[in-house]
Amino acid sequence: MEGEGAATKKIARIGATERDESSGPISSLCSILLLCISVILIICLMPFSLFFIIKVIPEYQRAVIFRLGRLKSGDASGPGMFVVIPCTDNYTPVDLRTRQFDVTPQEVLTKDSVAITVDAVVYFKVQDPLLAINNVSNFEWATRLLAKTTLRNVLGGHSLAEVLSEKEAIVNAMRAILDEATDMWGVKVERVEVKDVKIPQELQRAMAAEAEASRESKAKVIAAQGELNASRALREAATAIAKSPTALQLRYLQTLNFIGAEKGTSVLFPIPMDIMTGMGTHYFNTGGQGQDILPPPS
Repeated sequence: MEGEGAATKKIARIGATERDESSGPISSLCSILLLCISVILIICLMPFSLFFIIKVIPEYQRAVIFRLGRLKSGDASGPGMFVVIPCTDNYTPVDLRTRQFDVTPQEVLTKDSVAITVDAVVYFKVQDPLLAINNVSNFEWATRLLAKTTLRNVLGGHSLAEVLSEKEAIVNAMRAILDEATDMWGVKVERVEVKDVKIPQELQRAMAAEAEASRESKAKVIAAQGELNASRALREAATAIAKSPTALQLRYLQTLNFIGAEKGTSVLFPIPMDIMTGMGTHYFNTGGQGQDILPPPS
């Protein structure tokens, strides 16, 4: 900030020196004569002239004073109270607060030949009141026009995918370009934001179909990976259960307990095959009579 202020003062001093050198002796004599007459009138009309020579501006404004049509040397006056000479001076107040404006929707052709509509918002403020008044006729309107052309130029050098995915880099590039271009006008561009990017309906449907197909393919890959992991887990479980037949019975009873916890649930209770095998062996050994036909053990 100190460097910028020094540069501004240097520009003002150079301008004042050029004006003094360009003005001839007759012009200087007339200026001095008019100033003397104005001062005499102010003194003669005291205290009524105080209402015309004393001006007050708020904290957020500065006054750029022109004396006899020439920019008064030095910095802008204000804030607070300052004095002007009614017959020779006129001043223009400049607001230093941050302003904003909407960039009207712009038709932009991207790098990959896609027509889109983009609108943005720009935040700026006056950094040097002297340059803002003396170097450009209407700094706000000039900044608006420059923002429109910059938006089209920057977006035209990017593809649609980059516009949608790299908004932060794009708005930073736009802000840097605007800030550099408006520096000679005493304007500081603080922020640029892209509000909306409108894409043609046909392209939206194509992008939606492409995104849906991509999601479906990813879902199938995830499902297949899940089946693979499940099959590996089942294989490991089967290997562990095969080493201990009792574990299979415990798992079977645990499953029945889980199913029976729900109310109003019908449970089909299958009989284990080893029980049926034992009963069939006993039936055939007894000859179907319930008695053991084999000789008793000795």
